[in-house]
Amino acid sequence: MSFTVYPAIDMRGGKCVRLLQGDYDKETVYGDSPFEMAKNFAEQGSKWIHMVDLDGAKDGKRVNDSFVIDAAQKLGVNVQIGGGIRTEGDIVHYLDKGIARVIIGSIAVSNPEFAIEMIRKYGSKIAVGIDAKNGFVATHGWITTSEARAVDLGKRFADAGAETFIFTDIATDGMLSGPNLQAVKEMAIETGKEVIASGGVSQLEDLVTLKELSDVGVRGAIVGKALYEGRFSVQEALEVNSSC
Repeated sequence: MSFTVYPAIDMRGGKCVRLLQGDYDKETVYGDSPFEMAKNFAEQGSKWIHMVDLDGAKDGKRVNDSFVIDAAQKLGVNVQIGGGIRTEGDIVHYLDKGIARVIIGSIAVSNPEFAIEMIRKYGSKIAVGIDAKNGFVATHGWITTSEARAVDLGKRFADAGAETFIFTDIATDGMLSGPNLQAVKEMAIETGKEVIASGGVSQLEDLVTLKELSDVGVRGAIVGKALYEGRFSVQEALEVNSSC
């Protein structure tokens, strides 16, 4: 089964940052240029890059989109983008400019009918981002927790035709404590679709463990803080992934 490693670039104020468990008050800046960071990842061999517009997620509109478009058009890599995508215009804006996959998150909770329409219209170019806090969906940059169970939301969109889910367990995000394997596995099994795990990867062994779940649908892992803290490099992650 194929498994993809996605190095992550979270953008805020035009810089590369990481938030601790999604807390905007607990930010660490790791670079002044999202494009240069993406270039570095591409030069190490990454074929996919995961980018998040944190300003957009909080404000409900595109803010850091120029960096995303530059990465997609100039680096020859596949880029998936989430954050601040609320309208079909936002989706078209990215897809028309070469973005491989657009992630809809908060709007999928607040307006599921719209999300389903977009899934049916744009197919595999749409991924549903489900961010969970204690099993319940968190939205708007993780500031708000809804009453919807993450698994139930996933099943609804899977039934509507969604093929890819990006599942983030907020409790593990930025903690370097290891991924929530049970929650990721449950999402994959319950939806019957491809799930990309996000949050908690701290060592190469975590990637090996997640890849072992590829037979139930866990087909990728997003890696952020571990790269920025020097736990391992993108090149090392890709080498481990190809060898196991």
